[in-house]
Amino acid sequence: METPFTVYKLIILYMLSHSDTELTNSQLSEFILDRDYTNYFHLQQAISELVEAGLIYKRVKSNSSYYQITSDGASTLSFFESDLSPEIRKDVSEFLKTAGYEVQNSIVTPADYYITSQGNYSVRCQLLEKNVSLIDLNISVPTLEAAEAVCKAWPLKYQKIYDKLMEELL
Repeated sequence: METPFTVYKLIILYMLSHSDTELTNSQLSEFILDRDYTNYFHLQQAISELVEAGLIYKRVKSNSSYYQITSDGASTLSFFESDLSPEIRKDVSEFLKTAGYEVQNSIVTPADYYITSQGNYSVRCQLLEKNVSLIDLNISVPTLEAAEAVCKAWPLKYQKIYDKLMEELL
């Protein structure tokens, strides 16, 4: 029989594995605390232990913690996922439909290009969180293919670029 503490960890792993995007500490807390699975301190301890064990990855941005499952976490979950009741799995699924929508709409990564007067291409990459500009970057590139490649890569790599810029500048 699983201990309650193990169940909290499995719920967190399950939530992160079934989310299309990383989840915030607030979202994890909202789900688990609103259903009275445990208290805040046990939840934070479970999250901390999962991070320390390398089963989830924690990223801090603008005073918010964001989590995603690692490959080790996914592997661990595959062994124990059946220990979660169908009711909990259904609740997680319903919660993620709403939470995922909110997260998706809070971060926007537009990228577009135009031809400059010199005949090059300029690509504008933006990172907007809740309509606040975190990055507004213009990059000059030599070809249309390069401009299209930058626009395509930006939504996939903006977080690494943002993290690296902050690391170098701060």
